Amino acid sequence: MTHPNRRRVSALGVLVTVFGAGACSTPSDEPVGTDTAAVVSGTAGVFKGLAGKCLDGGGTANNTRAVLWDCNGGANQMWTLSGGQLVGPGGRCLDVSGASSASGTPIILFDCHGGPNQQWSLKGNTIVGLAGKCVDVDRAGTANGTGLLLWDCHGGVNQVWSFVAGAVPPPPAKRDPRAQPFASTSIWNTPIGSDAVFAASNLVDDPGGDVWAPMPSIDGEIIVLHPTAPLTTINYSDAGWSGKNRCGATGGLLAQVPMPADYVMPNANTNAGAAFLLADGRSILQMQPLARCVAGGPGTALVKFASVDLYGDGRLGGHGGSGLSSIGGSLRIGELRKGGEAPRHALKLNVDAYHELLRCPDAANCFRWPAVTADSYATTRYGVGNINQAAGMKMGALLAIPSTVSIASLGFETEPGKMLAWTLQNYGGYIVDDAYGPAFSFSAESGPDGVFGDQFQNDWGFALEQRVRDASPWVHDMQRIRHVLRVVDNNAADSVGGGGTPLQPLAPAL
Repeated sequence: MTHPNRRRVSALGVLVTVFGAGACSTPSDEPVGTDTAAVVSGTAGVFKGLAGKCLDGGGTANNTRAVLWDCNGGANQMWTLSGGQLVGPGGRCLDVSGASSASGTPIILFDCHGGPNQQWSLKGNTIVGLAGKCVDVDRAGTANGTGLLLWDCHGGVNQVWSFVAGAVPPPPAKRDPRAQPFASTSIWNTPIGSDAVFAASNLVDDPGGDVWAPMPSIDGEIIVLHPTAPLTTINYSDAGWSGKNRCGATGGLLAQVPMPADYVMPNANTNAGAAFLLADGRSILQMQPLARCVAGGPGTALVKFASVDLYGDGRLGGHGGSGLSSIGGSLRIGELRKGGEAPRHALKLNVDAYHELLRCPDAANCFRWPAVTADSYATTRYGVGNINQAAGMKMGALLAIPSTVSIASLGFETEPGKMLAWTLQNYGGYIVDDAYGPAFSFSAESGPDGVFGDQFQNDWGFALEQRVRDASPWVHDMQRIRHVLRVVDNNAADSVGGGGTPLQPLAPAL
């Protein structure tokens, strides 16, 4: 007759017979750390087991069941070997319930008394107790709260424990891809590096010498991350930036995208780049310029771009001047808040290409990585009015404040000015479009979840969009930023941000 708990499993091609509360898991579930036999008496630490999770006391009260749980650095997971006992939460000991030596007996927390059911020896990577049996994870379960019990020692991974001295910190917080999209190594999330080589940008305080120049303005991006919203038809319109009304379609179906029925984007002559999260929750479809003039009705656009993955590199998208993303690098709702921290990602900038970019004799020399294109008129407009040419100032250039510049010494008059300077020093900003006139612009969210400019005004009590002639503290701060921005001249696919040690930690994993 077969023992009811005997399992036959194949491990590395060898047929073996084991006894235990559950079958062995794959080798990838095995913990790593110090051999338990090397634990020094009196040393506090944690026991990591199956799936990298920790031996947890489950609480501090007598008879609380010991369980497997995500390592979190809490007191419930700290154990000290003392006189053969494992002293844990609340000063209580790891205990075999009822002093029973039967396989399957729960392991609990109980007042320390030194009895044989509280005596443990650490042999190899096992914790051995009463009747020479082992601390076992019930049925090799990996879910939080899986109970621990006493079972015949069999060497399966659900009996393997590794001691790690000291508290194990909790796992890093996961990043919300909708709030800060794309991989940690995306150009939008990679900080400036210690090996960054800086070159002149030659940006002046008054773009084009024009006192009416926006300082700054917003290039509004329509960011719609509502994958369960009603599907909305987007038809082709050739209006583009011709000045014609974008509301009426001049062609057939361009795409269908999820969009809240009440969201309206009226006719305008702005860039109106849009990014839609599709029903699969991962694909982002981008298009430009978007209009939707009637709630619940169809929309229009001139061009759509290939979908990108919300979890991918996020480089490409709907900025026609560069081919770069319509969502990565955007100032988002919830960022740059009063009492909050500065954005921890690269920004997107528009400059006056006529006055501030390098004049380029052929299309291939009008842009640089990560841009994949330049405006169709680049060879006849870029740099034509620029009397102070800077070789690195091309579409796609990464601008940043060198780390040798002390932001505190620049005399910022506004808190958001200091915050943006911090971001531009640590992450920089990519030139993604031509402002098509004297201006300095940031890309920012404008969609069904809010308008960034409105949030800014409500938080700080003044408008984000101002002009040079206003000569306000905010305008002066933008001029301070422009005065110290430089081109990261060695920004490239194999040295994003200039390479070397990042000035800030990489963004948490998604």
